[in-house]
Amino acid sequence: MDDLRKKLKVMYKEEEIQERIKQVANQIDKDYEGKEIVIVSVLKGAIFFTVDLIKKMKTPIILEMIQVSSYQGTQSTGNIIIKKPLDGDIEGKDVLIVEDIIDTGYTLKFLREYLKSLNPKSVKIAVLADKKERRETEVEVDYTAFEIENKFVVGYGFDVDEKGRNIPYIGYLD
Repeated sequence: MDDLRKKLKVMYKEEEIQERIKQVANQIDKDYEGKEIVIVSVLKGAIFFTVDLIKKMKTPIILEMIQVSSYQGTQSTGNIIIKKPLDGDIEGKDVLIVEDIIDTGYTLKFLREYLKSLNPKSVKIAVLADKKERRETEVEVDYTAFEIENKFVVGYGFDVDEKGRNIPYIGYLD
């Protein structure tokens, strides 16, 4: 891991991440005032963002986890599978998907459509990082912490072969 840290160039420091998450949490609180929402955290990468986000929110929440995958190594296969479904029922509820990153958009598009098929009242999306230049399909993202360049990011939930998620800042590999 020390080798990985030495190779990383800092994109966002821990303090910058926390400040931006606070701003996103405040916006979500305004938008959902007087409501309860189901937070659907997309495992594994989004768990860091999810925890920090919900700790800063005042809106009552129910926390759910889902795991989907379209990647093998560092390449997307384009074939999206649900590895861990939701535990609870979201019918008639306001749902907020919390994801670490959106790049091509296929995974979040699939996830939004899948969750809509479970008849929630609404479905919105919050992402920590948006790589807009990689988008291949349109997906409306409601809350974005950072728009980033097309770089391979590591830290704060992002990994390289399951390593580096616990680095407290977002870095990138050249």
